[in-house]
Amino acid sequence: MHTKLAAICLTAFAGLAYQSFAGVEEDQAARLGGDELTPVGAERAGNSEGTIPAWSGGMAKSTAMLPPGKFLSNPFPADEAVFSITAQNMAQYADQLSEGQKALLRNNPDTWRMNVYPTRRTSSYPDFVYQAIKRNATRSELDLDNLGGVINAEISSPFPLPTRGVEVVWNHNLRWRGVAVDRFEGLAAPTRITGNFNLVLFEDKIAFPYGAPEGAFEEKGNFSQITVALKSKVIAPGFSRGGGQLVLESNNFNMTPRRTWVYNQQLRRVFRLPFAGFDNPAPLSEGLRFNDEADMYNGSPAIFDWKLLGKREMFIPYNAYRLHGGELDAAKIVGSEHISPELARYELHRVWVVEGTAKSTSRTLNTLRGVANRGHSYSKRILYVDEDSWSVALADSYDADGKLWRFSEGHLINYYHVPVPWYTLQTSYDFRQERYLVTGLDNQLGPYKFKKKINATEFGPNALDYYVR
Repeated sequence: MHTKLAAICLTAFAGLAYQSFAGVEEDQAARLGGDELTPVGAERAGNSEGTIPAWSGGMAKSTAMLPPGKFLSNPFPADEAVFSITAQNMAQYADQLSEGQKALLRNNPDTWRMNVYPTRRTSSYPDFVYQAIKRNATRSELDLDNLGGVINAEISSPFPLPTRGVEVVWNHNLRWRGVAVDRFEGLAAPTRITGNFNLVLFEDKIAFPYGAPEGAFEEKGNFSQITVALKSKVIAPGFSRGGGQLVLESNNFNMTPRRTWVYNQQLRRVFRLPFAGFDNPAPLSEGLRFNDEADMYNGSPAIFDWKLLGKREMFIPYNAYRLHGGELDAAKIVGSEHISPELARYELHRVWVVEGTAKSTSRTLNTLRGVANRGHSYSKRILYVDEDSWSVALADSYDADGKLWRFSEGHLINYYHVPVPWYTLQTSYDFRQERYLVTGLDNQLGPYKFKKKINATEFGPNALDYYVR
């Protein structure tokens, strides 16, 4: 670990541990957007080696490269890889790789490599998001009931000057991802030997009530404390077609736990699930991912004890516009052991590192109201969170014996016509099963359609019934 950088990050706000529960002082928040810090709390300056540049505003909103109904064009088509990290030379870069990245290289010495490109700090958000983050800095509070909620925050990440690991997790969970989006999503779980897969296709409608500015609601409805509303249906293949779900996610699980409904095509009815989250297997994932690994990490952080380990410079997936291209089909991306290394792009960025240790069952008796007393299948997980977007870029997850079980990557791009940093593809490698899962394969289905309005009536159980049928 880069101890000097970590020390700077952890001591810069020394003495603020208590205040962090009720926001920082005005003079601290004033640093956001200044010469030292970006509007989201990242270090504005580059590193001393010059391998990480200064942040100069990211990618400003632009429609010049976005024909209607088309995928985003690559803003850096002339960029070439500076070098590649392989199983043979990875020891040279060990401090800048996660354990999951190392394991993937070791397991595939002849086929997998990480092509490293020049670092481009492209992350950017609209001005109203920056303004909300600055307001959040002084007034956001952690709900002290198991730290399972956030109070007095709005729009985006509540703790731009974090002093606790759980604050970094909440920054990811509540980061701005637009107001609403319609999208297609493809999922593939190739077989280990042949690499064959069935492409499972979903059609999703997502609203982010928490991230909506004034005037964004057509019909507001009962969206109190709701951060994400997801309505999804399976559209292919035929044997899975007809299923669907509705999820309402809260920013305070102590007060409003997650609510989930599913549509059963045999009975042609919508049913309320008692709970769907944490380490429940994700639907149609063939047991390769848990529910709380969608969007790299989601759900209440209260089931883990989170420790802030500081910052590191690491090679993470970034500006993955080649994976985003609309001309690709899934077969060009998905291989038998991993995705195509020629399409992936890695860059050196600073990340916040947080380590979550699962609480024992006895300690989670009252962690979440209405949720069964339980632990988690992962004993530990380490999240690597991009400083410029508060997005989890890498995740290493360990089993009950402390062995590395799974490794996930979120391949980020800036949807610069919004603008908003978000994933175009996610991968989850299961080292027990020696298989992996790819989500986000929408390349020939159509691009994300970002919307500026939310109609709450679209996100009720009756709306799910109508949507799926």
